[in-house]
Amino acid sequence: MPGIQGSEKQGLSRERTSRDPLRVLLVDDHALFRRGLRELLEQHGVEVVGEGSDGHAGVHLACELVPDVVVMDFSMPNLNGVEATRRLTERTPTSRVLMLTVSSAEPDVLEALLAGACGYVLKDAPVEQVIAAIRAAAEGETFISPAIAGHLVERLRTNQEGVAPDERPETGLTERELDVLRLLARGEDNHQIATKLFISAATVKRHVSNILAKLQMENRIQAAVYAARHGLE
Repeated sequence: MPGIQGSEKQGLSRERTSRDPLRVLLVDDHALFRRGLRELLEQHGVEVVGEGSDGHAGVHLACELVPDVVVMDFSMPNLNGVEATRRLTERTPTSRVLMLTVSSAEPDVLEALLAGACGYVLKDAPVEQVIAAIRAAAEGETFISPAIAGHLVERLRTNQEGVAPDERPETGLTERELDVLRLLARGEDNHQIATKLFISAATVKRHVSNILAKLQMENRIQAAVYAARHGLE
């Protein structure tokens, strides 16, 4: 199939241990960029199991190889990264998607995250940041380039001020979960939330999991956007 380059390993679902190398699929329409990124990742102990040059190839390979993380470009021919991410989250939910792109535009960031991406990193980020984002995605955490994260959350809060209480939906969340959601929507990480609520980071992580399940969200950024849009801050 054109646009596809994969390893011989088959994509059988399996439990990953802490000793296993991260298995990553690269999806980008620039071959030279993929080659350079592959070399950098492999130098840091990350196993690149395949490469695709567009969204169609990415979806096909992800279903076949079931990588831990799919590193996806935003703009690609035939099928863009956002639509490919939507399809991947439905077909291979155990594979996390990290968007790695040149665009820092807020609409692009939000569109990618709402499609199910676990992170959004700019291509000019240091390799250490890309590695950290891949590891975070593999653990189900969300990572956004610091260059855009704070501004994005603040913009969401500003745009959604003044939502009337009677417009707020019934969420089924407990009071403690609402407390966590409010802090999450302000851009706080688990440790910061734990400190402010005088609970452990593990307890915060459990609350976040419950929040995502009840709101039927894929990641904490989707939950933060939901909270901002519905005046739950």
